[in-house]
Amino acid sequence: MSATAVHAEDHGHDDHGHHHKETFVTKYIFSQDHKMIAKQYLITGTIMGVIGVMMSIFFRMQIAWPKESFTIFEIFLGNWAPDGVLSADKYLALVTIHGTIMVFFVLTAGLSGTFSNLLIPLQIGARDMASGFLNMISYWLFFISSVIMVLSLFVEGGAASAGWTIYPPLSALPQAISGSGLGMTLWLVSMAIFIASSLLGSLNYIVTVINLRTKGMSMTRLPLTIWAFFVTAIIGVVSFPVLLSAALLLIFDRSFGTSFYLSDIFIQGEVLHYQGGSPVLFEHLFWFLGHPEVYIVLLPALGITSEVIATNSRKPIFGYRAMVASILAIAFLSTIVWGHHMFISGMNPFLGSVFTFTTLLIAIPSAVKAFNYITTLWKGNLQLNPAMLFSIGLVSTFITGGLTGIILGDSTLDINVHDTYFVVAHFHLVMGISALYGMFAGIYHWFPRMFGKMMNKNLGYVHFWVTAVCAYGVFFPMHFIGMAGLPRRYYTNSEFPLFDDLADVNVIITLFAIVGGAFQLVFLYNFFGSIFFGKKAPQNPWRSNTLEWTAPVEHMHGNWPGEIPHVHRWAYDYSKPGHDDDFVPQNVPMKDGEEEMHH
Repeated sequence: MSATAVHAEDHGHDDHGHHHKETFVTKYIFSQDHKMIAKQYLITGTIMGVIGVMMSIFFRMQIAWPKESFTIFEIFLGNWAPDGVLSADKYLALVTIHGTIMVFFVLTAGLSGTFSNLLIPLQIGARDMASGFLNMISYWLFFISSVIMVLSLFVEGGAASAGWTIYPPLSALPQAISGSGLGMTLWLVSMAIFIASSLLGSLNYIVTVINLRTKGMSMTRLPLTIWAFFVTAIIGVVSFPVLLSAALLLIFDRSFGTSFYLSDIFIQGEVLHYQGGSPVLFEHLFWFLGHPEVYIVLLPALGITSEVIATNSRKPIFGYRAMVASILAIAFLSTIVWGHHMFISGMNPFLGSVFTFTTLLIAIPSAVKAFNYITTLWKGNLQLNPAMLFSIGLVSTFITGGLTGIILGDSTLDINVHDTYFVVAHFHLVMGISALYGMFAGIYHWFPRMFGKMMNKNLGYVHFWVTAVCAYGVFFPMHFIGMAGLPRRYYTNSEFPLFDDLADVNVIITLFAIVGGAFQLVFLYNFFGSIFFGKKAPQNPWRSNTLEWTAPVEHMHGNWPGEIPHVHRWAYDYSKPGHDDDFVPQNVPMKDGEEEMHH
């Protein structure tokens, strides 16, 4: 440990101070500085997020008012909506690309990419990432894959339309639907590049945390944010290659005549030559990434929440060791639960019961985290700033979304609600909204560290309360229409008299979605406005303990001028008896006779 720590201190000293000849291109575009790369990830992720949210509003309007004509469709969707009426196959394309963008491009790259890059070197006391060059390549691969994904919307035949899970044979046969042509190929190419980006980033994060910690920064003194990013990166390295293999085999089936996923298929009366493949194989490969993926999305948000809640409760985080153990337990269990997405794929019922068991087990570490957040808040001196509100909101959606997971994780109960809006409600709350709240909390909390300015607090309050009400307004009623049997991904339900009573609920959901989506403009205005016109931030605006607040705010290579601070204590010495202030930064030496608090 001490050898690596000493090495970490010298890391970057040699080249320190020789960067004053930066041009615009090396500083803002092909930057190798982790703080700039974090901003690039954040702004790219935000742009993708705007596209993803707009898509969801468009298809929600179609569900609420089926086959009606909207001028806004003509403006934004052009020939996807002739005369302003969204066409059925393009509806599926919107659903597909919305899911892909939000899960991968916003909540995986936008969240992990931003905060892992920003915080890992700053919080462990390193000059930069282990490899600045790989870090830059990782971002630019993400950027290229984002561009390809957006371009796939404009090709003839339309974008991929097989749902974000792109199950074959729909995705494997170019003649199946118009969206299975070039749009699907571009989707696969984009995802292959995205996976390369994710793997390069993850390897960099892992090496940095293991090798470049400053003197005194043992693993048990790491802030929980770093534990979360570290374990997230490990899950990514384990599971993303499996998705790459799934995508490559699908490319082979589509373009080179193989039969990995196809067998005995008739299409429009024609018998196809495919023999011996199985679409269930694709489901196994996809969900082996797909379930760890939800924790790749969630863990960084939970790590950010741990940091924000402890700081703004002015209390040590409750149960630090239990929090670390639960992160590790979630990481392990997430790789053995993927079968719960496949209970109705004809799997052996015994195997179903095994997956039910492992799925219910993962509720334990998740509950440990929820209880520890609540006990940290308990009797704390709460500072209810926007970051804290979003963190508390995350705890709320994590619990409410997680409870429905107990139903979906049970193989007998899942059969009734599989592929209904109940599932949509569950994963949007527990993974989508929770991770989004974590991202917002992180942005409000570390904005001063990124840009040296403060965001407007009152606009932050407006943003939080409207978003919180609208998020529940959208996803709470979905549970009920799902239990009533309404299937996902249907273009319109007007053909089914059975669902006539649910039409009004769909209108309510859509109205909440439109209002919630529109109020994200308040956040965007606050974000971009504050970068240029915000109030200058003090060095340590939240009176926080971690090392990033000891570094100067201005953009500089190497993070600290002169020596890297040494660490003498854990990250959560808030309101510690015997100290004048209610926070003691990690680089403050221990007093004589002072006990090291832990856990």
